[in-house]
Amino acid sequence: MGGLSVVVTGANGFMGRHVARCFARLGHSVLGIGHGEWQEEEWELWGLSEWHCADVTLQTLRQYAGQPNAIVHCAGGGSVPFSIEDPLADFERTVETTAHVLEYVRTSAPSCRVVYPSSASVYGTVKTVPIREDCPAAPISQYGTHKLMAEQMMTSYSRQFGISAAIVRLFSVYGCGLRKQLLWDACRKFANNECTFMGTGDEVRDWLHVEDAATLLIAAVQHASPECPTINGGSGQGVTVRDVLLCLGSSLLQTKTLPTFSGAQRTGDPARYIADTENSKEWGWMPTRQWTEGIEEYAAWWKRNCL
Repeated sequence: MGGLSVVVTGANGFMGRHVARCFARLGHSVLGIGHGEWQEEEWELWGLSEWHCADVTLQTLRQYAGQPNAIVHCAGGGSVPFSIEDPLADFERTVETTAHVLEYVRTSAPSCRVVYPSSASVYGTVKTVPIREDCPAAPISQYGTHKLMAEQMMTSYSRQFGISAAIVRLFSVYGCGLRKQLLWDACRKFANNECTFMGTGDEVRDWLHVEDAATLLIAAVQHASPECPTINGGSGQGVTVRDVLLCLGSSLLQTKTLPTFSGAQRTGDPARYIADTENSKEWGWMPTRQWTEGIEEYAAWWKRNCL
């Protein structure tokens, strides 16, 4: 890819920041739209040439986006618990913003490619792993349902209007700067000498470092087409929650902390997720970060910034 003009929605979020920086490092011009007050010195460090604090709507895209070569639509709801607490807000953040992006491309930038970072939560409870992309989608949370609705709009616009698009179903993305979900909550508990967690500890997740996720989303821009390919974003390796917490506790406290578990399953939380990665390999993409290295890096970041 030559020097592209790229729009990243939700560029102030965890995923959006890393996508923006990854594009910028490759020599592309990146404009960000989304929520959050952000000082120019900071957004420039993340590779943005422009930042607009605004809702992602047809109007704001027409006002700020110009004629981009690609949009990576990172804006949207970001957690299962929030989607259950406020399903309407999650719908608006995930589904409605996707409709605005697609309508903008259809009416104002038809040659623009669109990449949608979806979620493995669209699969729901699965019987076998690794999970292939043709596994039936049956989400068990509002978060997953809304992600699937956004996917369906992507596919519909691609086939109906010829928009070049691609969908990446991300598994458990993590990395420095993530201030929610298991690793963040666990660090706070360990710091308070708490070691009891929900679940059994035997839940299996496929951990993907955010920098690897960003490179996969950039690869998706190259492979976007009116067929709207859908691909898994994972490492292909399953790791239990127990093992992740053991690694995190050891890195954070320099002692072997043994977590205990309540046995209660959290609503909307499937037991086993491992990605089938054959299709991403065909794109020439492979993750580069080992989960143990990434967890140790996260613990070091937390100690520097949060203690």
